[in-house]
Amino acid sequence: MITSIDSGLRSATRAVYLAFIFLGVAMASFAARIPQIRDSLGLNPSELGLVLLATAVGSITSLPLAGHIVGRFGSRRTVILMAPLLGLALSTVGIGYRFGVTPVIIGLYLYGFATGAWDVAMNVQGAVVERRAGRAIMPRFHAGYSVGTVAGALIGAGAVAAGVSVTIHLLIMMVVSVLVVAVAVRKFGPDEAEPTEKSESGFLTFWREPRTLLIGVFVLAFAFTEGAGIDWISVSMIDDYGTSAELGTLAFAVFLAAMTIARWYGPSLLDRYGRVPVVRGLAVLGLAGLLLFSLGPHPAVAFAGVLLWGAGASLGFPVGMSAAADDPAKAAPRVGVVASIGYVAFLGGPPLIGFLGDRFTVVHGLLAVAVLLAVSIGVSRVLKPLA
Repeated sequence: MITSIDSGLRSATRAVYLAFIFLGVAMASFAARIPQIRDSLGLNPSELGLVLLATAVGSITSLPLAGHIVGRFGSRRTVILMAPLLGLALSTVGIGYRFGVTPVIIGLYLYGFATGAWDVAMNVQGAVVERRAGRAIMPRFHAGYSVGTVAGALIGAGAVAAGVSVTIHLLIMMVVSVLVVAVAVRKFGPDEAEPTEKSESGFLTFWREPRTLLIGVFVLAFAFTEGAGIDWISVSMIDDYGTSAELGTLAFAVFLAAMTIARWYGPSLLDRYGRVPVVRGLAVLGLAGLLLFSLGPHPAVAFAGVLLWGAGASLGFPVGMSAAADDPAKAAPRVGVVASIGYVAFLGGPPLIGFLGDRFTVVHGLLAVAVLLAVSIGVSRVLKPLA
C-alpha cells in the first residue's frame, strides 16, 4: 500500500511538472516572437500594448469561472480540455498575423481564456501534491514553468537567428506541447475537495474574504512584475538600448533563467525562514533589478538588472497560490479568486507600459512596476499559513 501511494504521488508530481513546463513553453514561444509580429503589423508601443491586452481579457473572462469548473470537473479534465484550445489559439496567432491585427487579437483572447483555466487547475493539483508530500514544493512547480519559458525563449532565439518563420515556429511548438500535456495530465491525482463545501458556498462568498482578497493583491503585484518583464524586456532592449533582436531575446531568456533558478532553490528558504521574510527580501531584490534595468547606462548593466529582476519576481506568484490553497476544502474557488485578481496585472499592465513607452520610453515606463512591488511588501503578512 505504501509503495502504491508513493508511486501515485511520484506520477502526479511528474504530471504537474509537465503541465507547468509546457504552459511555459507555449507562453515563451509566443513572447519570443513579439518583436517580429509587432514589426510585421507596424505597431507602436501603445498599439502593441492594446493587442497584448487581448490575452488578459481572455484570462479575466476565464478565471472567475475556473475555480468552479475545476471544482466540478477536476483539474485533470480541465487541463485536458484547455490544452487543444491553447494550441489552436497560438496557431491562430502564428498564421493570422500575416493577415492583420484581428486574427492576432482573436488568437490571443482564446490563449488567455485557455491559460486562465489551465493555470487554476494545475495550481490546485500542485497544492494537492504539496500537501501529500508534506513540504513546500509549489515554487518548484513554478520553476518548471520557468524551465519551459527558458526553453521556449532559447528555441525562439534560435528560430529568429535561423530565419525560421513565426508561423512554422509556433505551429511546431504548439503541436508538441498539446500532445505531451494531453498524455501527461492523465496521471493527476484526486483533487481532495469536499463536494458539500463547494455546493453550499456561493460564488461571491470567496470574494468577501479579506485574507483571500489581500493575497490576490499580493499576487497582482508580482504578476505585474513578472508579466512586464515577459512582455517588454526584448522590446526595450532592442528599441531603448539599441541591441540586436538576438540580444533582446537573450535578455528575455536571462530573466526567465533567473526566475527558474530562484524558484528551484526557493523551497529550502521558505521551509527555513517562512513565507513572509523570503518574499519581502525578494521584492527588494526585484526593485534593485528594475532600477538597474531602467536607469542603467549600458546594455551590460541592463543584463545585470534583468538577472536581479527575474530572481526578485520568482516566488511571489507560487507562494500566493500556496497561501490561497491552505484550506484543501476551499482551495479551488480561493485559487480562482486570487488568480482572477492577479491576472488584472496582465489586463492593465501591457497598455500602461505601452502608454508610458509612448510618453517617455519603454525602459523608463517599466519603473511603474516598482510601485506595486512596494505595495506587495506591505501586504505580504497575509501569506502566513492558516493556523
